[in-house]
Amino acid sequence: MAPLSLNGQPLSLSEIESVAAERHSVALAGEAIARVDKSRQVIKSILETGQTVYGVNTGFGKLADVRIPADRLAQLQTNLVRSHACGLGEPLSEAESRAMLLLRANVLAKGHSGVRAELVRLLVAMLNAGVHPIIPAKGSVGASGDLAPLAHLALVVIGEGEAICDGIRQSGAQALAVAGLAPLQLAAKEGLALLNGTQAMTGVGALTVVRATRLAQIADLAGAMSLEALMGTPVAFDPRIHQVRPHAGQMASAANLTAILEDSQIRESHRSHSVDPRVQDAYCLRCMPQVHGAVRGVLAHVTQILETESGSATDNPLVFPEDKSGRGTGAEVLSGGNFHGAPLSYAFDYAAIALTDLASISERRIDRLINPDINEGLPAFLCADAGLSSGYMIAHVTAAALLNECKVLAHPSSTDSVPTSGGKEDHVSMGMTGALKLRQIVENLEHILAIEMMCAAQGLDYRRPLQPGPAVARAHARIRAVVPHLDEDRVPAPDIEAIATAIRGGELQITSA
Repeated sequence: MAPLSLNGQPLSLSEIESVAAERHSVALAGEAIARVDKSRQVIKSILETGQTVYGVNTGFGKLADVRIPADRLAQLQTNLVRSHACGLGEPLSEAESRAMLLLRANVLAKGHSGVRAELVRLLVAMLNAGVHPIIPAKGSVGASGDLAPLAHLALVVIGEGEAICDGIRQSGAQALAVAGLAPLQLAAKEGLALLNGTQAMTGVGALTVVRATRLAQIADLAGAMSLEALMGTPVAFDPRIHQVRPHAGQMASAANLTAILEDSQIRESHRSHSVDPRVQDAYCLRCMPQVHGAVRGVLAHVTQILETESGSATDNPLVFPEDKSGRGTGAEVLSGGNFHGAPLSYAFDYAAIALTDLASISERRIDRLINPDINEGLPAFLCADAGLSSGYMIAHVTAAALLNECKVLAHPSSTDSVPTSGGKEDHVSMGMTGALKLRQIVENLEHILAIEMMCAAQGLDYRRPLQPGPAVARAHARIRAVVPHLDEDRVPAPDIEAIATAIRGGELQITSA
């Protein structure tokens, strides 16, 4: 495949994933290089004429009023990177580090940051050579962007910090040398251009939303398996119901559920009212299109925000080589607030709430599968020798524990702000906190859906010789390929993890919409 050409354009989440997780190569577009050079000329002109411009020849934040002599500007940028590398906690994953490199290179390629082209080229080269900065996850308040995480990325650019290259954690200087690359001495404005942006929260959020979008479809499949195991009815998915409430996600989920449930022997066995007097199913089965579909809608909205952000100039100040103000002022360097992560922070909180509710409806289906009072004749806790065996009793307890954590994490981080930098940066987004919370919710949801599918597969075993529809049967077979039928009690944790791994790997993507 041809390298992904970076031109400062919005990137799709699939493009971000292909570079971050699958190591698709990238290249810097020729027109981007021309724009970057033009932007850099503006900074050079400022330095030559002795103008005072924030971040070019001044201190930062509360120290913006301090003028820095020309002979100390390079040291200013290096000091900025070192002082801001204050991240703590577990490092971001290799894919998340790659996503940050990709996104930072792309937004610098827009030509509004005033950096040299060789800086952007180095970021691209690090991506292609597999030099992955070690970036601690914690320390960003989401304005002035993701300062601490991006500072750890920038440390490797200058030959400091740590990185992984060829699977070995080593110093930034060693990693660059192994890849045949040389560190840069940062010039005026470049340290600030590397640090001032939203690429940590965007990178973590983008990869998380890719996983979440897959789970929104997996939820349909898990729910369909549960409905079959509980001998429910697909009547609630009739397109006429959803055409009169035409939310796109709801209609897509209903169509997907209908297709997955086609040609089911189990359904035909109890279609007659004389055989099955039930009129309608519980909400966790009947309302799947409304809930699952609404989650699809939320994720579509969040995806649009992330993709817009991926091609947005988010540092400060921004360089505008061509005057478009109408005032005839020529090139300008303007201070603003594009580094503020509010659009992303709100989106992450929105997604967290929706995905927590998706976990909640799945947990209700798990309970319905194992509870002998409401599971339509299935064995108690889905085990043949209940009493001597506990079956999947505690698997449901684990799902409840994970759901509780999701509910705690769904509390919005965007509603909090702690003033920083001596009150100069007095309102922040907490967007990185939102991205990290969302990532944990998605991981929990993967396991909750794995527990549901494990229980539903066991329930389907007890419906034999009746067979589910072909799509459900295929999903059942794939689960049985990694997790055998539960004949007697065994440790369930490896089984849950095996199904969650299959979900993450796309092995259970059986959908029609």
